[in-house]
Amino acid sequence: MVKICMKLNKYYHANLFRIMIGIFFLIIGALVYLIDRPSNSTYFVYHYNFMLNFHNIIPNIFGPLSNSLPDFIHVFSFIMITAGVLSCGKTGGLIVSIFWLLIDTSFEIGQKYPSVPLKFIPDSFSNTPILEATKCYFQEGTFDIIDLFAIMLGSIIAYLLILITIEKRKVVLKN
Repeated sequence: MVKICMKLNKYYHANLFRIMIGIFFLIIGALVYLIDRPSNSTYFVYHYNFMLNFHNIIPNIFGPLSNSLPDFIHVFSFIMITAGVLSCGKTGGLIVSIFWLLIDTSFEIGQKYPSVPLKFIPDSFSNTPILEATKCYFQEGTFDIIDLFAIMLGSIIAYLLILITIEKRKVVLKN
């Protein structure tokens, strides 16, 4: 699989291996919402009336991790996808990691102090699909310090994986 990605990289100039890792973990994150959380607590499942909710049908497979795992997965996946699309090196990977760390941390802290982000959310968001949930995210969301640790851990692990995939990519391209 890695060799196929690297061969495609010659033409697309993206690190497809990183992108695939990011997408794979996003799928795992989706499973957290589909299996371990009730449908009325998940925007896409509830709002778009997906019939794919297995809460109370399948046993909770992620256990207590399901509370903060989405925070870890979100930052990790988006760092990997962004670094893959941009085919970042060490410095670029660090910038991407810090960027997503700040974004996810801001959203988590915004749940603790919702009045601040609510001032900046335009009224037009209420009529825009997906963005209409922005105000609710801050008003109804729950701040958790463990989520902040999960975000930091996801950022660190993603950056370390960026460093590892730089070396693998160089080795494969030499052959």
